[in-house]
Amino acid sequence: MAKSKQKSNSLRLAAFAAAALLLGACNVVDRVVGIGGEPKMSQIVNPVQARKYQPVVLPMPRERHALHEPNSLWRPGARAFFKDQRASQIGDILTVNITIEDEATLDNETSRTRDSAEDSDITNLLGYEGALGKILPEAATAASLASLGSKSSATGTGSISRSESVSLVVAAIVTQILPNGNMVISGTQEVRVNYEKRLLTITGVVRPEDISATNIVKHTQIAEARIAYGGAGILSQVQQPRYGQQLFDIIYPF
Repeated sequence: MAKSKQKSNSLRLAAFAAAALLLGACNVVDRVVGIGGEPKMSQIVNPVQARKYQPVVLPMPRERHALHEPNSLWRPGARAFFKDQRASQIGDILTVNITIEDEATLDNETSRTRDSAEDSDITNLLGYEGALGKILPEAATAASLASLGSKSSATGTGSISRSESVSLVVAAIVTQILPNGNMVISGTQEVRVNYEKRLLTITGVVRPEDISATNIVKHTQIAEARIAYGGAGILSQVQQPRYGQQLFDIIYPF
């Protein structure tokens, strides 16, 4: 039974190692083929038709019907007599301003000490203290039947200091309109400079009221915002640890 279990674990480890090597080999081939070339730009696609795209479903308030006044010059939802240029329909484009200035500092310190001791100190044991030498070693006495002591000490210190500053502007497309009028937006921007590509993506839910007259919305006004800013290229590859090192860090238990 033990041999069968050990054999099963060995087969699993071998399969995992083979999969890791195969994945690494595929990536190595792609990198070798792309030596001397620029990072490829992604094609413009409809985000709704993406394989992993899922429509957003959120709690909605009760539907309210707008009151239309007869012979009125005002249209419900309009901000002026002229046509509203803000994004309001699927496929419309709006501008997103991303300005992040975050700074956080955390300091934690924990110290614990515990000391305990137990001593029997028994001089008489119901008259049987003289017979202890027949049962226990000769050095045993009633006064030294039990003597226990323990000490423990633990100290922990942690410190986190983080500072982030991001200022970006990206155009996003309205991909969905929720029942209450809020709009789901999705935007992607790629910039390639020499052999390094920078990628910016943003998705979230926007209220029409938060879009300015110039068709701009701030990232702080986007609900369920998902903002990703990264890159791909030679510099990004150098900054990443080798796959073998990453695999070793994952499976090494100590």
